[in-house]
Amino acid sequence: MRAIDLLPLVLALSCGGQSSGSKPPETVTPPPATATTVRVEDAGAPLAAAEAGASTPPPEEPLPPAKPTTIPLGAGDASAEARELRAGDDAFEKDDWAGAEGHYQAAKRAAPTRVAARVGLARVRIAKSGQALDYGAAKGNPEVVAAVRELRACATQDAAFGPAHAELGRALLMLGEGDAALASLQRAVQLLPDAPEVQSALGVALLATGKKEESLTPLRRAAELDPGSAARHGNLGTVLLLLGRVGDAVREFEIQARLADGDARAHSDLGTALLAQNQLPRAVNELQRAVALDASRPSYHTNLGYAYQLLGRRAEAIAQYREAIRIDDKFASAWINLATVLAQDPSKRAEARAALMTAKKIDPTDPRVKANLDELDALDKSEKAPK
Repeated sequence: MRAIDLLPLVLALSCGGQSSGSKPPETVTPPPATATTVRVEDAGAPLAAAEAGASTPPPEEPLPPAKPTTIPLGAGDASAEARELRAGDDAFEKDDWAGAEGHYQAAKRAAPTRVAARVGLARVRIAKSGQALDYGAAKGNPEVVAAVRELRACATQDAAFGPAHAELGRALLMLGEGDAALASLQRAVQLLPDAPEVQSALGVALLATGKKEESLTPLRRAAELDPGSAARHGNLGTVLLLLGRVGDAVREFEIQARLADGDARAHSDLGTALLAQNQLPRAVNELQRAVALDASRPSYHTNLGYAYQLLGRRAEAIAQYREAIRIDDKFASAWINLATVLAQDPSKRAEARAALMTAKKIDPTDPRVKANLDELDALDKSEKAPK
């Protein structure tokens, strides 16, 4: 049956800590029954699956602790405003919205004509809204709209205050205003070129608006400025994988997984990239680790099933696909994957067809279902044809 696309990884709007959000899980889909070709969607030429083999990971180098993800609002002086702003930033970094709000209010009282505290209050308002930090996720949300209005006023009043432009750009991206968000974030990078969170926010915004190639430079710069951040290496690895630079992506994901060994997402990212590089034993180890850390994600089971299928371990692949379906019976890719491996056994073709029909009910427009049904029909006809 036909090879099905490996869906790309997706970035959240920011890069770490309380401002990072969660990256939606990718889905790795199976190879055809009679060939072994997989590819990363939108990442260039197909990657031919090779014989299983493992490479040795690079030696571990000591890395500094990750930097805070909260963009500093306070200067280094000893003024009352600066002290309260720094305290507000520290509270915000710890997800203490009430504490951050209190300190920013105190900073505003200490310097009522300056914009820094107003920027802090606006970002607390966004955080308290509970909106996802994805592109367009907060369209029409009144709290985010009000915060954008305040941030625009701050950026206008003090055009040289970089955090106002940075927070405005991120909020605009949440509202789905891509062009305006990019303009604000580009200005923020000009004003704060050495702030890793600002570089990362620009990179994510570029990627979210379809500018993959352009996103690479700021995301790489963010990882250089903050080499101890797992999330920044993960974001860089994601865009490298999307650009077809699989080896480079693997190296970034290796650092991510080392820095965040207890994060299932990090091991899933690395396992996915290793699959694309045909390092199957290492891929299995990473994907098993992802499932062990978070067995509730159907995509993790599907990824692991795909790795087992590439290694010819069909019973284990089927078990993982069925577990993905048990967790989420509307997860179409798991049904398609299950059909693909079942179709390799002529006695299970009817069950494979039923799985594909279930996937078709979930999404009647999915072209993968029709492609595999057509090939299943061709297999049945060839076997019924007179010898």
